[in-house]
Amino acid sequence: MSLILTLAELDDLYEQEAGQAAASNSSLAEFEVVQRTANSLEKSYSRSMVLAPGIELSFLECEYCQNWQLKVPAHNHLLQVSLFVSGHMDCSIHPTLGDGRGYFSGSGISPGYVETYRTGQQTRLINIEIEPSALANALLTEEQRQAESIRQLFKTDVCKVSFYPVITAQMRSLVHQMWNAPYQGAVKRLYLQAKVFELLAIHLDAISHQGAVPALGLKPDTVERVYAAREILTNQLEHPPSLLALAQQVGVCDRTLRRGFKQLYGTTVTGYLTQQRMHQAQALLRSRQCTVTEAARQVGYGHLGHFAAAFKRQFGIPPKQCLAGRLSR
Repeated sequence: MSLILTLAELDDLYEQEAGQAAASNSSLAEFEVVQRTANSLEKSYSRSMVLAPGIELSFLECEYCQNWQLKVPAHNHLLQVSLFVSGHMDCSIHPTLGDGRGYFSGSGISPGYVETYRTGQQTRLINIEIEPSALANALLTEEQRQAESIRQLFKTDVCKVSFYPVITAQMRSLVHQMWNAPYQGAVKRLYLQAKVFELLAIHLDAISHQGAVPALGLKPDTVERVYAAREILTNQLEHPPSLLALAQQVGVCDRTLRRGFKQLYGTTVTGYLTQQRMHQAQALLRSRQCTVTEAARQVGYGHLGHFAAAFKRQFGIPPKQCLAGRLSR
């Protein structure tokens, strides 16, 4: 059973383990802070830096040591761009982030959510957070601020908009350049500023053609019921309810549930279930906790061939190669 923590409980746990776990902070430059942490939940390495007033960039590598969940309450949210170099993250209000899909969010109110981590899961990503005023006042002209694709990013007392762009070769190249910046000191800072603005321009151009957030048009009550259905699926991967039974459990018709999953998560209910099963199986195999047959059974597959085919479609390699330590394509 997964450990479930609030933000306050997570801080308390880190503080309690601070004397026992390995943790260190250092500085590569006056604007760049490095942190290494090892405790009962995770082993992580991060680099964070303020590139300009209101603009922060972080690089993060993390491996999780047990199954656990983090409950985050509703809160004010900055503009944010997250791009995964490898691995993925499961969050109850978003489709799975990673595996070729990034995250781009405007400012406003974020609803509460639950993040889920599994033993052996590994992630490597960059994260950019921008104060709305830093973008609106310092970087955008009045004409740019009035463009609908940009204006929707600046909200205050209403729910933020979120986009899940496909990570292109151009984005991957920029992330690689940022991760391996060829400069030091002030020149490095200037270099990273330019790359962040280039990434931001790519995302702004993409949403100008994409339109509104996928959840637009769903009633708030419907969104909450779809979130509840997602939680049920996530917690019952081995023996999930049928579509009709799931819809009845959360109090909507099956058509509404299908539409909600498509708009919120970009896939069908069955597609989402398969995606989650494959991620859990991947974590089991990478942690060497079981054989391929056992992993298939634990995520609800009775037919090994069907499991292997689904796994290869998701990650590009057979489950046996994952168990042997090979990374996904």
